[in-house]
Amino acid sequence: MKKRMWHFASVWILLSMALILSTAQAARPAGEVGKDWGDPRGEQCVECHLSESPGLTSEWNKSMHGQRGVNCLDCHIAEKDDKDGFEHEGVRITTIVTPKDCSKCHTTEFEEMDGSHHSHAGDILGSLDNLLGEVVGGPAAVNAGCKQCHGGQVEIGADGKPTPTSWPNTGIGRLNPDGSKGSCTACHGRHRFSKAQARTPDTCGKCHVGPDHPHIEVYNESKHGIIYRAKIGEMNLESDKWVAGIDYSASATCATCHMSAGGKEGSTHNVGDRISWNLRSPISKKINLVRLENGEEFDVPEGKDIPKVGDSAKGSKVVEVLTWKDRRDKMQSVCRACHSEGVVMGHYKQLDDLVALYNDKFARPLAAIMGDLKKAGYITKSPFDDKIEWIWFEIWHHEGRRARHGASMMGPDYTWWHGIYEVAQHTYFKFIPEMKKIVKAKDGNDKFAKTMLDRHLKPIPGHAWYFEGMGKEQIDKMRKAYEERYGKGSLK
Repeated sequence: MKKRMWHFASVWILLSMALILSTAQAARPAGEVGKDWGDPRGEQCVECHLSESPGLTSEWNKSMHGQRGVNCLDCHIAEKDDKDGFEHEGVRITTIVTPKDCSKCHTTEFEEMDGSHHSHAGDILGSLDNLLGEVVGGPAAVNAGCKQCHGGQVEIGADGKPTPTSWPNTGIGRLNPDGSKGSCTACHGRHRFSKAQARTPDTCGKCHVGPDHPHIEVYNESKHGIIYRAKIGEMNLESDKWVAGIDYSASATCATCHMSAGGKEGSTHNVGDRISWNLRSPISKKINLVRLENGEEFDVPEGKDIPKVGDSAKGSKVVEVLTWKDRRDKMQSVCRACHSEGVVMGHYKQLDDLVALYNDKFARPLAAIMGDLKKAGYITKSPFDDKIEWIWFEIWHHEGRRARHGASMMGPDYTWWHGIYEVAQHTYFKFIPEMKKIVKAKDGNDKFAKTMLDRHLKPIPGHAWYFEGMGKEQIDKMRKAYEERYGKGSLK
């Protein structure tokens, strides 16, 4: 027995040493010092900026870059044909360091990020959200608001420098002058480029916050968030490999679940790999992932035809397909690094049930009603020029998202009180009254509205209370519980 234990321990030690050595090598910049990085001319940059911008220089010096000899020019050097280049102290440099620039050393990270949901965050600029920002709000609100998270087009002036209206910008889907998308500094703030910063939930919370996607608020109320705050000293955030269940086990952060290594999964900079539900749209669907030879990728909702590896799609060739089950398996593998099978499967059962409740009881029937109202001419086809469109938008875009994301990240208050409760309240006491109002204004009666309710809501058992009132059995049960707790006659 002792011999077997010693053999096991020896193998474990050897494997651990190999992993540590490989990780240490992987952390070093690729290439040759003095040639691929460590440009000697960069030493003059450091000497000058020590007095010109000491805080910036200090942050660089404390970073892995600074400690490994990667200097200012290695990142900020510009080629002669770069339109965002300009002369500075005898050297052509650029203000913007793009993901393409970072890829000179961090090739794998760039390829994982490029084409991912994060790199395409700037696509929101053609959405309903941006229409609200540009038209209802105003361009200044979009510049200082929307684009600071989603990213925007960085404009370059005649002097080769970014224009003040488009810079600074660390939006995760920033559109860069060299054609690349994204911003590494959205998560790894310059000039420290800290691993720990990218792993802490607060970094994600800069953008994943607010009425439509309160991920940081949901996380903070979850057990993961509570334990993280209590045991942050045990999270080993500066670790090179940072494997869940091995380098830390106290809790999980956003990065743990969506990007970092754990279980059978290695780390990735593609945040969409492990997502099996689309929880953003008016009606949620499970999503399959298709990767293309050109580095792009796209989701295919469940029920739609999925191209096969080797097929042509969107001007390129399919090189990989992950079904929604494959993506879920990836996430669950990370979960199992710290949780039992029962906990993992139970969580997903509760999530799936909540999404089905939202979809079937509220989202599908309300979406159908909106379609019928437009088809029959009660509202226009233009967005946001009818009050009911605002109500419907907030039901799915605010309350509905909060409910779904609350369930996905184990935030009970956001699942119910800020989620399904408000979905129901706004359905019964905002959406339906407004529907009756606009129908009556056009027809002089609400016959069409009643037809809509009978067709789309009444057949769903969950709406029976609205049409028939609370059942006597339900009221008596509640009265009994109240009187047992507060005394006879407490429920009037």
